[in-house]
Amino acid sequence: MSHQTQQMVMSIIVWAVVFGIFYLLVIKPQNKKEKELKAMRDNLKVGDNVTTVGGMIANVAKVEENTVVLEIGPSRTKVPFEKWAIATVNTKN
Repeated sequence: MSHQTQQMVMSIIVWAVVFGIFYLLVIKPQNKKEKELKAMRDNLKVGDNVTTVGGMIANVAKVEENTVVLEIGPSRTKVPFEKWAIATVNTKN
């Protein structure tokens, strides 16, 4: 192999290693987190206490395919939200 070919092969190997590390440190954990969020949102049920991505804390009053209806405040005002807007299900103490 010529010197130039060896340099090109080494360059490709270095980039492959960099991409592999990037995948393991960034892409794979992000995919895992997205799967966990989807599972959490798919398992919402009436009565769950949730926090939205905007920081609103409410109780789930109704669950539909892509939306949930949340009860907010002491007046129990019902407001529809897309499921993707649910950030967490709060545990009861």
